[in-house]
Parts: sequence; C-alpha cells; structure tokens
Amino acid sequence: MKNTVKLLALAAALTVASAASAQQTQGTWLGTLGINKITPKVDSGDVSAPALPGTKADVGSDTKPRFAIAYMVTDNIAAELDLGLPYKHDLVGAGSIQGTGKLGTSEVLPPTAFVQYRFLPANSMFRPYVGLGLTYAMFQKETGSGQLTALLNTGGPGTTFKLDDKWAMSYQIGGTVKINEKWFVDATVIKTKLKTVVHFSTGQTQDVRLDPLAVSVSVGYNFKGF
Repeated sequence: MKNTVKLLALAAALTVASAASAQQTQGTWLGTLGINKITPKVDSGDVSAPALPGTKADVGSDTKPRFAIAYMVTDNIAAELDLGLPYKHDLVGAGSIQGTGKLGTSEVLPPTAFVQYRFLPANSMFRPYVGLGLTYAMFQKETGSGQLTALLNTGGPGTTFKLDDKWAMSYQIGGTVKINEKWFVDATVIKTKLKTVVHFSTGQTQDVRLDPLAVSVSVGYNFKGF
C-alpha cells in the first residue's frame, strides 16, 4: 500500500512538472492558428498626368487564416514570426472618380517578424503583450479592370499595373488567455506603416499610403522543442 501511495505521489509530481514546462516560460514554443482581418487605412495620392486631377484610389479589406510561431527567449521576451495566405484586396475609385467602381485587384503577402514583451508571470491566466516588428509586403497578381482602362483613356490594350514591394514597421498589442497548461486563446491588433508606388502600363504612377490595421483571434498551443 505504501509503495502504491509513493508511486501515485511520484506520478502526480511528474504530471505537475510536465504541465509547468508547457507554460510560457523561457525555451517554450507557442504556435497559433486563427483568423485575421486586414483593413487598409488609405491615403492616396493622385495618378500622374494625363489623368483627371484628383484621380485617387481606395482599397478594400480581406480576411484570411493566420499562422504564427513564437519562441520565448526569456520568461517575458519572445520572438514571433507571423505567416499566412496572400490577402486579396479590391482597388476602387476615390477622390474625383469616387463611385466609378472596382479598378482592379491585388494580392499581398505580408510576413512579419516581431520582438515582443509579455507582461506578468509565465503562469498567469492572462498575459498582455506588445511587439515591434518588421514587415515585408510582397504584392502579386495585380489585375486591372475595364473601368481602369477607360479612366486612364489609353485607347490601346487593357491597362495593367504593378505595386512596389516594400519593407515597413509594424506595431502590435495583444494578449493570451490560458485555457489549460498547454492551450490558450490569443487576440492581437497590428498596425503597419506602409507606403508604396503604383506603376501603370501607361507610364503613369501613383503614391499610395496603405497603413493597414490587422485584427486577429487565434487558438494557441505551448510546447517544448520539436
């Protein structure tokens, strides 16, 4: 009987030790998977001459899955890499051409690397955090519409365009809520300061500040090593 009690006590101690190792402590990996909505906050310049003065653009939002992996460098400092699928955004007329409809679409893939500070002890039920990151916005599959061709009045084949890929700073605020010793819920808001240039096949250009705001909710899992 005494041996059985000792074995049970040992098993309980090992269970507690294993659970503690799964908390957000130094050396722990945090994987999250969820949904992210990106909404550009657009400040558009004019399309260069010979376009109609005030020819501007606005950009629609998109929602896609988000995957992130973080590593706890210390109990409070983490390095995180945000990944996901390309986001597809509609470009619509603004300024003097507001109401003209969709001018085209573009996909963007914005992988971001963050350094984060996570507040409160590693075993806290709720851990808020802030992060500073570097984003590389990669634009692809830009497609112009017939409306874009008509507005730029080329008189030739359909107008196409290309956006410059850009590096940008990102700022993050978020928090995790522990479900148990391994699983947690993560919510984060990311603001990116992003400015790019649109190059049209007609030779015209347009400066556009996108400054997207991203809001995501994810489910996460703590683990030690691979």
